Amino acid sequence: MKEKKYTANELMELENQYGAHNYHPLPVVLARGEGVYVWDVNGKRYYDFLSAYSAVNQGHCHPKIIAALIEQSQKLTLTSRAFYNDKLGVYDQFITDYFGYEKVLPMNTGAEAVETAIKLCRKWAYEKKGLPKNSAQIIVCENNFHGRTTTIVSFSIDPEAHNHYGPYTPGFIVIPYNNAPALEKALIENPTVAGFLVEPIQGEAGAYVPDDGYLKKSFELCHQHNVLFIADEVQTGIARTGKLLACDYENVHPDILILGKALSGGVYPVSAVLSSNEIMEVFHPGQHGSTFGGNPVAAAVAISALEVIKEENLAENSYELGMFFRCEMKNLCENSTIAAFVRGKGLLNALIINNKANTNIAWDICLKLAENGLLAKPTHTNIIRFAPPLIITKNQTEECIEIIRKTVLLFES
Repeated sequence: MKEKKYTANELMELENQYGAHNYHPLPVVLARGEGVYVWDVNGKRYYDFLSAYSAVNQGHCHPKIIAALIEQSQKLTLTSRAFYNDKLGVYDQFITDYFGYEKVLPMNTGAEAVETAIKLCRKWAYEKKGLPKNSAQIIVCENNFHGRTTTIVSFSIDPEAHNHYGPYTPGFIVIPYNNAPALEKALIENPTVAGFLVEPIQGEAGAYVPDDGYLKKSFELCHQHNVLFIADEVQTGIARTGKLLACDYENVHPDILILGKALSGGVYPVSAVLSSNEIMEVFHPGQHGSTFGGNPVAAAVAISALEVIKEENLAENSYELGMFFRCEMKNLCENSTIAAFVRGKGLLNALIINNKANTNIAWDICLKLAENGLLAKPTHTNIIRFAPPLIITKNQTEECIEIIRKTVLLFES
C-alpha cells in the first residue's frame, strides 16, 4: 500500500485534531535536517536558530552520532538495569572523566535529571548533613525553568506553568535570581536548607546572564553553610555558552551537575546527574532508577556526542561566533526602535523586542524570519532566542545576521 503524502496544512491539522494543545508551534512542518539546516515538507530550507532548545548543538543528524545510534541499535537496545550491559560502564567512566566527577546517575530527560538531583540532595541532607526527617528545603530562583513535572512546577512563578496543578510539593524557597545577598539571607534564616538549585544562565527567561561573580559567590555561600550547589546545565551545558559548562566561566565545580539535551546531540533522550562518591553513595539498590536510563543506545550515543564537541572545537566556535553575533546585534539595536538590546553568552542569545505598541510583534517577527529562511521562537512575548547549532560557520553566521537585520527593520514604523 502506497503511503499517503500529506500537505503541510493537513499535517498541522492532524496535530491539532488528535494531539493535546500544549504547544504553540510556528506554522512550519519540518521533514529533514542536516547540520545547521532544516527543510520543510515542501522542500524549503531554513537556518535552525533554535536547535531544539539547545539539544542539537552538534548539528542535525551528525553522521558520527547517527552511526553510533545505528550500530548500537542493531546489537542491543535495552536490558533495563536488572542486568549489566557492555556499554554502560564504559560510558560511566567516559562521562565522569570528561566532566571531572566521580559518579554519574544516568536518566533520560532533563526534567527526570532535575527530579533525581532533588532526591539526591534531600537524601544527602538527611543521611550526611543530619537534618531532621522531612525538613530539607531547596532554594531556587525566580523565573527559573527546570522542567514541567509536578514537583518542578511547584516552585515556578510562571502562571502558565504553575496554575491549576496543585496541591503543590512543599520544601522550596524562591529568591531573586542574580542576587547573592538574597541567597545569603535565605541561608542564614533557614537552617534546614539542603541545596541551591540554579541555572548558570536562565534559558527560558530569555538568556538572562547573571552578573560576573554571582555563581562564584553563590557557590562559596553554599559551602559556608554546608549546602549543596546544584547547577542545572541542561540547556547551558555541552559548549552552548562558549565553555564546556557555563559554570566554567567562574571556575565553579558544582556539587551536583545536571545535564541533558545536547548530551545526545538531539538524537536520543539522554540525561545525567554527576556528583561525588560522598554524595552519590546515599543511593542504594531499589531507591531510585529508570527502565531506560543508561540503556546501551543512550550510552553509545552520548559518548559519540561528547566526542564531537571536543573533536570539532565547538565550545571555541561558540565563544568566538557568539561574540561576533552580539556585536552585530548591538549595531542593529542602535539603528532600530524595535530591537531594544541583546544579551547572552556563546551562541545562547536573546534579542529583546520593544513591544509596547504591539504585544504580538516578537511572534510576527519570527513568522517573517521563517519566510526569510531562518527559524527562531519568541518567549515571554517580547524575547526572541537565537541558538543555532554550534557547528555554524562565520559565513553562515553573517548570512543569518543579515536575515535578522533585514527582517527586524521591516517592522520599523
